[in-house]
Formats: sequence, C-alpha cells, structure tokens
Amino acid sequence: MKEIVVISGKGGTGKTFLTSSLAVIVQDKVILDCDVDAANMYLILKHDVISEEDFSGAKKPVVDFDRCVKCGLCMELCRFKAIDEEVNIQEELCEGCGLCALACPQKAIKMVDEINGRVYRSKSKYGDFIYAKLGIAAENSGKLVTLVREIGYDTAFEEGKDLILADGPPGIGCPLIASLTGANLALVVTEPTYSGISDMCRVVEVAQHFNIRVGVVVNKYDLNLERTNEIIKYTQEMNFDFLGQIPFSEKIPKVITQGIPYVEVYEDGISREIYKIWDRIRLMI
Repeated sequence: MKEIVVISGKGGTGKTFLTSSLAVIVQDKVILDCDVDAANMYLILKHDVISEEDFSGAKKPVVDFDRCVKCGLCMELCRFKAIDEEVNIQEELCEGCGLCALACPQKAIKMVDEINGRVYRSKSKYGDFIYAKLGIAAENSGKLVTLVREIGYDTAFEEGKDLILADGPPGIGCPLIASLTGANLALVVTEPTYSGISDMCRVVEVAQHFNIRVGVVVNKYDLNLERTNEIIKYTQEMNFDFLGQIPFSEKIPKVITQGIPYVEVYEDGISREIYKIWDRIRLMI
C-alpha cells in the first residue's frame, strides 16, 4: 500500500485545492484529511457520513466533593494554579498532568477521559473519506492525525484499495510529523514568493528527516517567474522531483467556494496540468 501526503510550509498555498482534484483523478484510493486543526476537505468533497466517534487524546481531573475535605494539598502542589481554595478546577489553566489525583489523600480526584474532537468515516463519490475535527483550543492534534491514518489504513485494507491520498496540515509542527511518518511521498505545494520558498525549505527538511521522497508543485507560478525558477533550481540541486506548475486563475477560488473539485468543472490548461502531475506521481510510486 502506498501513501501520498500533500503538504505545505504554510496555509493558503493551494494544498487542499490540489488534493481535492487528485481525489477525482486517482482511482482505488482512500482519502484522508489530516489537517485536523482546520479540516476543510469535507467542504469540497460531497460525502455521506457513515459513522462518527469521539476522540479522547487526554485526561482531565474531576473532583468528588463527597470525598473532598478541602485540605488544600492539591492547590498547593498544582504548579499551574488551576485549583482554587474551593477545589474548583479551572479547565483553561489545567494541563492534565494528574498530580492532584495522585497526591490527594482522600482519593477525591480522578482523571477521566476528555473529549478533544470527533472522527468521521464517510463515503464520497470519489471513494472512502476519513476526516476529523479537533475541538476548539483542544490539544493532541498529533494523536488525532494518527487515529485518522489508522482508520484510513484499516479501511483501505478492508476495501482492497492500494493507495492512501492524504491532505496534510500546513507548517512543520506535530500534526505534520504525525501525517508524514511512514508515507511514500511528500507532495509539497508552494508559491513563488520569498516566504513561500522559505517555508517550503523548512517542510522539506522535515520530510528528509524521515527519509520520505519529495515532489514539488508550484501554485500560481506565473505571478513571479523569477521565484519559480529559483524553486525549480532548488529541486534540481536537492535531487527532488519537480512535478508541475499551476498558473494563477480567479476561477480556482470561485470553484472551491462552490464546494466542487476544480477538475470536475473545467477541462482547461489547469486541469490538464493536474492530470500531468498525477501521471508523474504514478511513475514515481
């Protein structure tokens, strides 16, 4: 089984636009949205949710006031100042370390699972689609990404699919690392700007650390041909695969806001370039 993860050094480069179009083109695959902090593929891929479940990535303390004698030990030991004199726990300050539960002489504090988000299994016209939404200000996005990938692999095995196509998160943080580990190809989408090149180099370094093959696509390449040529030169020097360049078009955001993958609407130069990108990827993997 092969896995392609579409990533970018920053948000807004066109990562989800490209992934949704590839979802239309590619056959026999399972689609994942690993950008759990800001999932948006579900807005583009029409789908029916088959099942959903809560995600618990951490525990939180709960006080049993029938047992509590308000000795103040938990308040004294809590370095985050999350417990007041009435033994009320301030959730916005609590880090879930569990020291209060461990130290309580009356066993009045227990650590219980905290719901941090939800995972959705769905069917779309393009194939099985797994995505998740992390709760507002919730943590452990890396664990949630790992769960999405595990479900994706199980689904691919059950359905006899031989490819995972994942829309990864932007940046170089924990969600990206959880998305990339063990993948076959990191498809990096970048823009021809100084910041775009800088962010591309950072995310490429992460992929290299995990010995993952890298392919690069430049979106809006014609807005700055000089920077685009710099990116092409960079991929050649680093022995990466330059997979294609997509021109700027006002049609792209219009189609995306309608919730439709681009290649499903237009048969133009942009769509033909995306088909070529897939042909090059297919030869690579």
